[in-house]
Amino acid sequence: MQSRWTPDGRPPAFTPEEEALKERNAAWLAERIDAGPPWPAECPVPMLPVAQLFLRDIPLLRPPGQADLLQILWCPHEHEPDYKPATALFWRSAAEVGDILATPPEPYEADYPGYVPERCLLAPEAITEYPNSLDLSPELQRMLEDWNRWQAAGAGLDSSYAEYPRDFYSIHLGNAPGWKVGGWPPWGRTDPNPRYCVVCEVQMVPLLTIASWEWDGGEGHSWAPREDRAAALADSHYAGQDPSQPTRVEVGSTDNMQIYVCPTSPEHPHTDLIQ
Repeated sequence: MQSRWTPDGRPPAFTPEEEALKERNAAWLAERIDAGPPWPAECPVPMLPVAQLFLRDIPLLRPPGQADLLQILWCPHEHEPDYKPATALFWRSAAEVGDILATPPEPYEADYPGYVPERCLLAPEAITEYPNSLDLSPELQRMLEDWNRWQAAGAGLDSSYAEYPRDFYSIHLGNAPGWKVGGWPPWGRTDPNPRYCVVCEVQMVPLLTIASWEWDGGEGHSWAPREDRAAALADSHYAGQDPSQPTRVEVGSTDNMQIYVCPTSPEHPHTDLIQ
């Protein structure tokens, strides 16, 4: 066999056959890259619709001017420094909306399947919830832990809560789970963390909670809507879909993303928080 190295020890140049093969491989790779979708870092990535809310359905909304429609979008990629989808809010007048896309743009790719929402129809309902126990004063938190007070109030709790009565409040009364407009923040990853408007420095208020689950398993199914109560109790799935996750959205590690807005002016920049 003839040596492939030159007398002075340098590696030899490619043979004509190897050069031709190298060029063919380079051409094939370039063709494959051109045929595929562009890389997200090098081109715009379509933002995905997350929620569309009408004032006629949700009077709690406080839109600016003559707007009566709120559209919320996000990017299906996690962004630094907090590694979460970037969000965008659009307040609009429904009467001025022109051509409507029958099929929203699909992302070239997403960091997680849970960042690509499943299309579904909202069925808003008004509920009463109380603050997360972490939002209560130390005195009220101590009262929640007093089993005798719960009994005196005639709350009808079973004895399973006698040792930890505060659990009853957290599971059944405080901070309703699921997607919701307004409401109380779902603290858990951090203690209460107020958000302030970067323009006027007013404390911001919750606008929308984007939840991974509509209700928790076990006793948490008490928050399930009436029409889903039977499915929640049976813990059943239909068409391979969990009834407590109709949007198939999953934020982080089954967390919630809460969007905050300025109560003085909805047009001021919003912010969001993962909890």
